[in-house]
Order: sequence, then structure tokens, then C-alpha cells
Amino acid sequence: MNKLLVTGGAGFIGSNFIYYELRHRPADSILCLDSLTYAGNINTLKPALKNGGVKFVRGDISDRETVFRVFKEYRPDAVVNFAAESHVDRSIKDPGIFLKTNIIGTQTLMDACLKYETERFHQISTDEVYGDLPLNRPDLSFSETTPLRASSPYSASKASADMLVGAYSRTFGLKATVSRCSNNYGPYQFPEKLIPLMICKAIVDEKLPVYGKGENVRDWLHVEDHCSAIDAIIRRGRAGEVYNVGGRNEYSNLQVVRLILRELGKPESLISFVDDRPGHDLRYAVDPQKITNELGWNPTTKFIDGIRGTVNWYKEHGEWLQDILSGRYVSANERAGYRPAGDVEYELIGCGR
Repeated sequence: MNKLLVTGGAGFIGSNFIYYELRHRPADSILCLDSLTYAGNINTLKPALKNGGVKFVRGDISDRETVFRVFKEYRPDAVVNFAAESHVDRSIKDPGIFLKTNIIGTQTLMDACLKYETERFHQISTDEVYGDLPLNRPDLSFSETTPLRASSPYSASKASADMLVGAYSRTFGLKATVSRCSNNYGPYQFPEKLIPLMICKAIVDEKLPVYGKGENVRDWLHVEDHCSAIDAIIRRGRAGEVYNVGGRNEYSNLQVVRLILRELGKPESLISFVDDRPGHDLRYAVDPQKITNELGWNPTTKFIDGIRGTVNWYKEHGEWLQDILSGRYVSANERAGYRPAGDVEYELIGCGR
């Protein structure tokens, strides 16, 4: 498996995966396919693109002509599909783009895999496809056999893609796997998700908007642990299988925000509770026992250590963050010859996933 096609590699998890592979699989070549929507930043990949083993192509995964041309020219051994619209609040405001990218885009990639006989296709999914769990039942968690019960247009689109991957595996014999991860955090995360949003607001003493009472619980997975799980799945995972990837770090949104404030030495008076969003899931918790038993994978990052490292990363990478907040990264995409697709204007509307 020497040639990887990584879709969505200019985004948060995809870029971290590319850097993970460069460190751990230096002999492999990587082609990143990304449409550079508002959450894609070519500057994130600048160090990687200096490596001779990494190339970049701008393209939309739902564009069959572009996707098939890439497959014909590159002939990847494996595809890891990170490309997705992933922000719940945005899916409530505009569901259509989520269906196009997350469902039709996944189908297009799999059709290309079949045509060009790609050895492995891996779909990055989310624990949100399972719906939510009650706050008063900490003994409950999602397994790979838990029925899918999506709550938002975003999670419904990802659940649909998961079902499509399973259908392609069974009907067409595509060697495909799916991983459903819990909430990721770490370097290069676009500052609309809870942790980077709260960090960047707290740094400049702005109010930190928290949905409802901040009681919603998430299982937090450091992106480095997630990347190691994906690497294990694409190389040793059984085709046709789903693997849950969890961090075993459950914290409420309010606990997370308080930890961030403590790390930054900021007062809790910055917290501002705002109206809850529609259909806000109460609690996510995935059981990763299957990937532990079959592939020997376990998360290694304790949440307090991961949060401290993430806070420090954003403090130390002020230029990267300011490029995002000011919109300068859009110009960087264009100067590099990678004109962003679609509307690149955005608003920091996230208050917690």
C-alpha cells in the first residue's frame, strides 16, 4: 500500500493524518484531493508539500470528471475519505451541501475505486450517526451494532454514506471499511468547533458562548490517536467492517471550557450561556473494544494532557490562527493557484458539537 489518496487533506483531521503518515510511513506517496471550501487551508499543508512524497490537487469529490481523472492518473492503492461537510449548525442552516458532499461524494469515490481497482477504501464517519445517550446512564455506550439514529442533517448524511459503503462492499465486493470516531481535537482545527473556538475567544478575553447549560457530554479523542487508528484499519482492518474509535475521555462542554480557561489563566466570568440549538444530542460515548481486540489499538492521550498541548499549540501558532480569523488564508489559497470552491465567507457560529 504505497500510494494513498487522502481526500479532505487540507482540513483538520486529514492534514493531521498526512503528517502522521509522513512520520510513520515515509516511503509512501500521498496525493491530497481537497476542494478548499471555507474550512480548507493550503497553508496547513505547506510543510508537507515541501516533501517530495506529497502532492495536492484541488477538486470536489462529488465531481465525477475530476475524481475519475485523478484516479486514472494517480492509481491509488488506498483511499481515505476525510472530505465532508461536518459542522452541525451549518447543516441545520443549509442541509443540501451536506447531502451532496457527504453522500454523492462518497459514492463518486467508490465508483472510481471500482473502475480503477483500488485496493482499499476507508470512510471516516462519526459517532453522531448513533444519535445520543441519556446523561443519567454512564454505563451505556455505542457499539458497532447499535442502530443508527441520526439527529441532524449532518449526522443523517454521514449515516447515509456509511450505509452506502456497506452496500458497495456487499454488492460490488469493494474492500471498504468505516471508522466512527468520537469528538476530535488538536492542532489545525478550524475555529468554529468547541475547543479551538473557546481557545481563540479566551485568548482575547471575549465571551465564550456555551449552548444551554453546557451539560452535553462528549468523548474526546486526540487527533493523533485517531490518525494511528486509521492507519491500523487501512492496513490491518477486515474489509466490510465498521470500527468505533473513541478516546475514553468523557467530559461535558462546560467542563471542557473551564479546563481551557484554567490553562489560559482566564476567569470563568467569560462564560456566556446561550440558547440551545435544535436537536442538540445529550451524550456521545463509543465503545472501541472491537478495534482494541482485533488491531491492538488504544488511545494514549489523556485529556488533560491533550488540552494543555492543544492550548499551547494555538498560542504558539498565532499567525496560522490570525490567517483564519482575518480571512487571509483565502488569499493564500488563491496565490498558490488553488482557488477556493463556493462561498468562502463564514461566521464563527459554533458553540459546541
